[in-house]
Amino acid sequence: MSVEAIIEPSDYVAPDTFNQFLADLKARARQTKSPIISPRMFCLALGMDVQTLASRAHVHRVTVNRAQGAEKLQTYLRDAVRVMGAAADINGNFQDAAFWFRNEPISAFNFRTPEQLVSEGRAEDLLNYVQSLHAGAAG
Repeated sequence: MSVEAIIEPSDYVAPDTFNQFLADLKARARQTKSPIISPRMFCLALGMDVQTLASRAHVHRVTVNRAQGAEKLQTYLRDAVRVMGAAADINGNFQDAAFWFRNEPISAFNFRTPEQLVSEGRAEDLLNYVQSLHAGAAG
């Protein structure tokens, strides 16, 4: 999907690359003239429902639809995007990074998923962990 194309969240299909995912989020922000991450596009890209996003971000589900720029919600979305970006740096595939984020328990974190860790405010710990994996794979 080109950045110039009009992106309707209802038609959105997550791309294969993280860079394209970011480009899609930026294009949506330009369309809406609001420099925020679209919660709806995020949900569609990760196969997540609004209630789950609200729960993970510790906001009411109405906030996801009516107050998309709420700081608590946007903080969760930014942290999640940062973590998935770091994961995608290892293998280059957004779909794999999204699956990992949602589903794969990490033994070093008591078998919690990255999604759970970001919800708990542990994005920095998780980023350090991913970076250590990346350094080990590269070194």
